[in-house]
Amino acid sequence: MNLLVKPVTGLLGLALTIVGIAGFFVPSGMFYMFEVDTVHNIVHFGSGLIGLFAFNSSQLHSRWFLILFGLVYAVITIAGFSMDGYIFGLFSTNSADNYLHLAISALCLIVGFGSEK
Repeated sequence: MNLLVKPVTGLLGLALTIVGIAGFFVPSGMFYMFEVDTVHNIVHFGSGLIGLFAFNSSQLHSRWFLILFGLVYAVITIAGFSMDGYIFGLFSTNSADNYLHLAISALCLIVGFGSEK
């Protein structure tokens, strides 16, 4: 799994940064099947920048990013499935968001915890 830490961190950071920026230019509900709003876009953009910073830093920073990001997204996934569309009163999600958050969380945790210290 060590060989996947940096590439997963870089790809995730880049994808989230792009999605975060694109979300500001696409009308809400029109971003394919995913629900987006301003706070959701800011979270994606900020997460992406942190991921890119970790990617450009060390293997250890990339690993910790994946673990922490995976844990945070696990909480967001659980909240999304249980809070019916509006997480912690901050941003909206739908079923597609919840399943994508689940997949991202699982990938991050598997690669992060599966790599050596």
